[in-house]
Amino acid sequence: MAKKKPSNVIAANKRARFDYHLIETFEAGLALEGWEVKSLRSGKAQLPDSYVLLKNGEAWLLGAQIVPLETASSHLATDPIRTRKLLLSKKELAKLISGTAQKGQTCVCTQLHWKGHLVKARIALAIGKQTHDKRDVQRDRDWNRQKQRILRENTKK
Repeated sequence: MAKKKPSNVIAANKRARFDYHLIETFEAGLALEGWEVKSLRSGKAQLPDSYVLLKNGEAWLLGAQIVPLETASSHLATDPIRTRKLLLSKKELAKLISGTAQKGQTCVCTQLHWKGHLVKARIALAIGKQTHDKRDVQRDRDWNRQKQRILRENTKK
C-alpha cells in the first residue's frame, strides 16, 4: 500500500471560490513572528474573512486569524488578527495594483501553505459573483452529485 504524502496546506478559504470569480493567482511570502509560525505548524489558522489591502506600493493581509498557542511566552503581546505584510515582487505588485484599480476587482487570500520551511500565501485577483451566479454554481454541483448517484445505482444492477 502506498503511503499518502502529507498535505502542505495550512488553511484554505473555500468561501473565496464561492463568492468570487478568480482571475489570476499569485504566491506571496508572509512576514511572520515566531509564535505565529509555531501556531501555523499546529494548524491554528483561519482565512474566512481575509482580504489583501494594497497601500503605498505594498500588500498587506488583513483579517487572517492565527490563534496563539497556550504555551506562547507571556511577555509577548500576541494579536491573532494583526495585519501581516505580504512579500511580492515589483512586477506582481504592479499587476495587483492595476487590477484592483479597475472597477469591481479585488484581491483575496485563498490559501496558506508550506513551501519547504517557508509559509506562503496564495492570493488571487478576483471579481465578485452576483447572487444568480452563486445559485447557478450550486445548481450545477447538485445536478452533478445527482448524476453520479444515478450512474452508481445503474452500474450496481
